[in-house]
Amino acid sequence: MKGFISPALHPFKSLLLFCLFVVPGLFIGNFLAMLLIKLIWGYGLTQISEMLANPSAYPDSRSAMVFFQGVVHLIGFTLASLAFLKVYAHKPAAFLSPRPSIPGYLLLGSAVLMLVILPAASWLVYWNANVDFPAFMDGFEQWAKAKEEYLRQLTLEMTKINTVPQLLLGLMVFAVLPAIGEELVFRGVVQNELQRWWRNPHLAIWVAAIVFGIIHMQFYGVVPRIFLGVVFGYLYWWSGNIWVPIIGHFMNNGFMVLMMYLQQRGQVDLNVESTEASPWHVSLLSLALSLGLLYVLYNGFRRLPFPAHADE
Repeated sequence: MKGFISPALHPFKSLLLFCLFVVPGLFIGNFLAMLLIKLIWGYGLTQISEMLANPSAYPDSRSAMVFFQGVVHLIGFTLASLAFLKVYAHKPAAFLSPRPSIPGYLLLGSAVLMLVILPAASWLVYWNANVDFPAFMDGFEQWAKAKEEYLRQLTLEMTKINTVPQLLLGLMVFAVLPAIGEELVFRGVVQNELQRWWRNPHLAIWVAAIVFGIIHMQFYGVVPRIFLGVVFGYLYWWSGNIWVPIIGHFMNNGFMVLMMYLQQRGQVDLNVESTEASPWHVSLLSLALSLGLLYVLYNGFRRLPFPAHADE
């Protein structure tokens, strides 16, 4: 059945309905991932839980953890979003991309922006990583630091990439799937519905980006993620095409995975996990180029026509 829910449904209700797809999708993804890991690698539920809690104690479990991550993300974000759109939107493709065609140079510019902006964004990374919470938030600060360290160790364990097949798998799990799934969720559905609700695209972009940053549960990296979410949000609003933020998101994540692979092979001396800020002159150049590229992209998208028959 397709698009059987009234398009007049209030956005708040549609977002609640969306949660009824995503939350069960994450549970189903976890269950299916554990079942498949048991069948393929022989790890039981207790071993999987211990493996995720202390990945360094299971040095041979990297493939299983990467597989777990991929299955959960695929089902909980991508497939759940597509299932929601199938029953909610009369024309899912038009709902996600009212402007269905984007020139290649604008897609390329959106991807290049994600690389150009990195030195400027490093100052946000540095500030956020060194933020001091007030004394009354000591409990939260200790929890946040412990959570940050745990997720950092889990990420380092899962991104130990030594071969080309492992690199391709890493790009699929850590770049392709998050780019598609997270952009469907936060830009394709959440931002769209908030904009329909509030009639204010800027507020919708910022709120969706804040949710995008917080949901990663890494509070010593939440500000850079919110910043990225805002960039993705404006690219989506200007372009009217979901593939623009997807490509930008993929470029950001894919660059990190590739640099980790090259660093581990000793081919580059660049630590993408570092929280140090880039030199000020590099960051200023990055900021100037990023603002210039954003202006070019904005004007390029603005000149593109919307199809007269665009229909959600």
